[in-house]
Amino acid sequence: MSRRVLLHVGCPKTGTSYLQDVLLRNQSVLREHGILYPAERFDEHFLAALDLMTLPWGGIETEAVGVWDSLAAQVREWHGTSIISHEIFARATPTQVERALASLGDAEVHLVLSVRDLVRQVPAEWQENVKHRSHITYERFLRTIRDPERDSRIGSWFWAVQEIPDILERWGSSLPPEHVHLVTVPPPGSDRGELWRRFSRTFGLDDLPLDLTAERENPSLGVPETALLRTVNERVTSIIAPPDYRPLVRETLAHQTLSRGVASARLGLPPDDHAWARRLSREWIDVLAERGYDVAGSLDDLLGPDAGTFIDPDAVGADELLPPALDAISALLVEAARLRAVEERLHEELREAREERDRARRTTTYRVKRKVVTTLEGSPAGRGTLDAYRRLRGRKA
Repeated sequence: MSRRVLLHVGCPKTGTSYLQDVLLRNQSVLREHGILYPAERFDEHFLAALDLMTLPWGGIETEAVGVWDSLAAQVREWHGTSIISHEIFARATPTQVERALASLGDAEVHLVLSVRDLVRQVPAEWQENVKHRSHITYERFLRTIRDPERDSRIGSWFWAVQEIPDILERWGSSLPPEHVHLVTVPPPGSDRGELWRRFSRTFGLDDLPLDLTAERENPSLGVPETALLRTVNERVTSIIAPPDYRPLVRETLAHQTLSRGVASARLGLPPDDHAWARRLSREWIDVLAERGYDVAGSLDDLLGPDAGTFIDPDAVGADELLPPALDAISALLVEAARLRAVEERLHEELREAREERDRARRTTTYRVKRKVVTTLEGSPAGRGTLDAYRRLRGRKA
């Protein structure tokens, strides 16, 4: 079987979390069909991306040292098809791309880029910033990414992972066009399974008996929920460290609680920004059409939906914030109760462990004393010593 690598490098917010969850949970089935998804933990390819690009990430990067080289070595040793997938690979520099491709050996490399229209990606990226501790307003975020200089941290990151022609130029310039695959996210209102079918076709997973049940996703928030989370960030990011923020705020509040506000208005673009996004998208579509890449879906998907009613998340009133705020308080109370139960259980286990230790010590002490007494009783001199000791203890008592 020939060696082939499907290298999925982005973009964020294009169904990547779901894809990676399916691949991880079906590793054994994939192996049976000659496909390797090399990962022992759910974030292994994320760590590999951090390692490849030497990216700082709230201290997590210390866990990433050597992960890319380890992953690449597994791929080189596999004789079938290998899949590598993480969305932040999209920001790799040409030098980092060159290193990545070289480390995969003589395999036939296919580049996969999943893409979504800017009309939905722009608000999604702002929301991701908010879910990662940012309290930048939506207005300022839009102004920042539209700055032609693109020299801010937010602006440079956004375009590195969202400017589709540039990503493909960096990652795919050394590959034949037929080895570069675009998977477009279907328009709003499409069948829920359509995106997976496009992924499945591109990765050669059709007809495999895969479990497609979603366990890890990156759900979106509505307008009031995102506004509330941004307000929370203004209050807590200076007092809650990143290792605590992730489980409490991003997971418990954002993903497990606030994302369930399905009746809330969805984030959109103001009219002027919507028109700008559509113009830029048309330019990209023309460029991509000329390059002759393989497309799962349609390049027209990148135009995005028509403009709808815009609800400004920076102007959400207190009455709209109240329902998600109450949901957040309830969720945190439940989590606090759970943690108290865990704490009480750990205290009980510690008490039992200490009692067991004390019993063991007492047993050991008794055995040592019994052995000494038995030894002394075995000789006249020893018996005399024991009698003297007992008389002495009796006088002291």
